[in-house]
Amino acid sequence: MPKRILQGVVTSAANEQTVTVSVERRFTHPVLKKTIRSSKKYRAHDEANSFKVGDQVRIQECAPKSKTKRWEVVTA
Repeated sequence: MPKRILQGVVTSAANEQTVTVSVERRFTHPVLKKTIRSSKKYRAHDEANSFKVGDQVRIQECAPKSKTKRWEVVTA
């Protein structure tokens, strides 16, 4: 099964080797037919601490690194 890849913006880089990435998705409401923006935060592993707040990054699913981290940063 292929690993999911998501694109988002780094919202926090305060922790060591971890970034918080906000991923936004847009979809049409089934009844109202209106475009809705929904966002979700993911904690991703950043080995080199190379990403800062505001950077556009791509994250990929991986085996659990800690209690909350199940994603790793692939590239900017």
